[in-house]
Amino acid sequence: MTPFAADLLVLFRRDLGCFIREIESFPDDATLWRTLPGIANSAGNLALHVTGNLRYFVGAALGGTCYQRNRDHEFAQREGTRASVIAGLEATVQEVEAGLKALTAEAQAAIYLVSVGGHHPATGRFLIHLAAHLAFHLGQAGYLRRALTGQADGTGAMSIQELVL
Repeated sequence: MTPFAADLLVLFRRDLGCFIREIESFPDDATLWRTLPGIANSAGNLALHVTGNLRYFVGAALGGTCYQRNRDHEFAQREGTRASVIAGLEATVQEVEAGLKALTAEAQAAIYLVSVGGHHPATGRFLIHLAAHLAFHLGQAGYLRRALTGQADGTGAMSIQELVL
């Protein structure tokens, strides 16, 4: 694994692990799928979205997994268990690891092999974008959980400690 990929893997593991803790912190399955006025996506939908995004763009495209993405379903689902969402996030960790392990220095510097919204970014830059995209949605899920439940406690998001382990 390249040093770049190894560093990214630390970030993906940390933030996916925190997303799991966020989902576990919801008091019940139903609250996971609730939103507030002006908020389009529940924390459950955000988790499904980052799962589909990373399993497709890193696991399948770089790691050769057989994951088939259904982006519409990521946003359309309105119920399910916390356990099933967590299982998807756990599978994502494994598939991201496979994709990053397959990343060579040459592939990292090359144009990403899949068109992304009609654009063709460099692979390394796109992977950084994916890490930021994950962190963005993790923050949304955490904020939504606090607003819905009144729980002020955090789940250790963006822990510096997890970068040095």
